[in-house]
Amino acid sequence: MNRDWTVSKPLDPAELADQLRALGVETGGVLLVHSSYRAVRPIDGGPLGLIEGLSRALGPEGTLVMPSGTGDDDAPFDSARTTADPVLGVTADIFWQQPGARRSDHPFACAARGPQAQAITADPIVFPPSQPASPVGRVHELDGQILLLGVGHDSNTTLHLAELLAGVPYRRPKHVTLLQDGRAVRCDYGENDHCCQRFVLADDWLRARGLQNEGPVGYGQARLMRSRDLVAVTREQLASDPLLFLHAKGGGCDECEDAWRSVGGL
Repeated sequence: MNRDWTVSKPLDPAELADQLRALGVETGGVLLVHSSYRAVRPIDGGPLGLIEGLSRALGPEGTLVMPSGTGDDDAPFDSARTTADPVLGVTADIFWQQPGARRSDHPFACAARGPQAQAITADPIVFPPSQPASPVGRVHELDGQILLLGVGHDSNTTLHLAELLAGVPYRRPKHVTLLQDGRAVRCDYGENDHCCQRFVLADDWLRARGLQNEGPVGYGQARLMRSRDLVAVTREQLASDPLLFLHAKGGGCDECEDAWRSVGGL
């Protein structure tokens, strides 16, 4: 039976910070958060209360990072106005608008607040998007942690970084719209993308090595890991099977079928 959040006692940001520290969030560290507010509510202050709890856990020397890209590939991205893709959750869309937050100036944006915010968000656009010179790449470079808050590894963008570093061969056709000399210009590129459902395999890899902490945050469940640990174990797995994240050919997954076609697999 699902929990009735309307009658649950809201947790305050201080309680959330205690839960996050107990999970292993490092004070003064870099933390990339993928979240579902619906999964962890109710929290005093709503999504802003969640952001406050995360910030308290990190402390003033820590840097909080959230995905902040657009879901509209046909409109130019404006870092000061464009809303975040709804699939990223309400907390991510609220975070980039907060005082002190910096946001990347391209459609694959992340937002960050803290001492490392400039280093994480300053890179220009890259194709494919999850390269070392990207926000998720900079979190990895800075030995940051990743928090999956009420979501699974299918929301974990750092796994795309691991794919690129491992040299996976697939590229699905994608496009974004950029402003060039004041004109909207379509830019086509290939991305190492698929349905991402098999990213769930990372749970077993990390658990087997004791590299993933799991526990309650708010009224939901959270996973915490280091970006470098995730990338290292994933590259090891992809070295033996670079196509392991794709569903089997002919299995009915349209996104994975596109990826197979890109490597001549169909």
